[in-house]
Amino acid sequence: MTGKERILTALALGQPDRVPVWEQAYNEPSIVGIARHFVAPENLPEPKFILDMTPEEVFRLLGGLIAFIKGLDLDGTTAISTAPRVRLDRDHVRDAFGIVYHIGGNVGEPYPVDGPIHEAADLSRYRMREPAEGDYTMLKVLLQALPEVAVAWHSPATFKIAWGLRGSMAQYLMDYLLEPDLAHALAELATDYCIRNITRALELGADFIILEGDLAHNPGPLMSPKHYCEFIQPYHARICAAAHRLGKKVVKHSDGNLTPLLPHLLDAGFDGIHPIQPQCMDIAETKQYLAGRACVLGNIDCAFLLPFGSEAEVEAAVKDTIAAAAPGGGYILSSSNSIHPGCKPENYLAMVRAARRWGTYPITGRAKLS
Repeated sequence: MTGKERILTALALGQPDRVPVWEQAYNEPSIVGIARHFVAPENLPEPKFILDMTPEEVFRLLGGLIAFIKGLDLDGTTAISTAPRVRLDRDHVRDAFGIVYHIGGNVGEPYPVDGPIHEAADLSRYRMREPAEGDYTMLKVLLQALPEVAVAWHSPATFKIAWGLRGSMAQYLMDYLLEPDLAHALAELATDYCIRNITRALELGADFIILEGDLAHNPGPLMSPKHYCEFIQPYHARICAAAHRLGKKVVKHSDGNLTPLLPHLLDAGFDGIHPIQPQCMDIAETKQYLAGRACVLGNIDCAFLLPFGSEAEVEAAVKDTIAAAAPGGGYILSSSNSIHPGCKPENYLAMVRAARRWGTYPITGRAKLS
């Protein structure tokens, strides 16, 4: 089977010839660190944010990514939007939605700190951008360079876009109680954009959708299941239906303990759940619950194991995770979020090698839970 066939088989809840390996994202320094094992260092850019790179440096960065995807025979990868972002100062950037993010060093994900919708009256003056062809540059490059690899399109979803526009997650969650009409209007705006965005990506050839935006932290969901069902689920259902009409699958990403929301995510129509964070979810229990209903993606720990563990510890974790989640199919191995700059490149390579060693079907799993 090709990598694309493995990923699509697993997303369809089938059993491929081996456990597919895929990642939601690699940060720029991580791409450089891993690619150094496959290409000469002089052919790679210095590790820094992509918005600070020249076009030639971006070209070399993508070349490094493609080189290690081929070198490791990965089954899937992810394309992200290349929509414009503008640096405001050393610590802040503004994206094409008008959302301002704080950034720090080369580590971590930029975090929204201000948005264009400060009050309900701002909605009448705000014009949501349309997806532009330039947003899909990375997708087009990966599809052309990696025809046998499944390429996911990474898109922010309803909750992430809506609270970014509001400029504060806490403020947007308060809107559920204090300004429910505004909360729904923002969700509608975000969802309409998301559908246009993913539709174009799928038309261009993306193989599936990964919807980002955390709904939980380690103790549990960020909102009650009641509020998820009222303010998010109907919009998620519209997004899933739009992808399904084009014959494609949709995976929901969220860190944290999603267990209380799993029934509602299934009702929304998601075909996969990522990444089953090991600090707060058990992948064997989650696989048992989702089996036959949604694919499980994850959950090799990128908070402690991949940054600080030994290669032997990584292999042991991969072996145990495959035994827990892979039997019967419907499982894709990945980290528990992304390969961020804190992850040792050597541990990522060990993760992939271990998946190849222990992930050939048929797989004998743990004893079934009662």
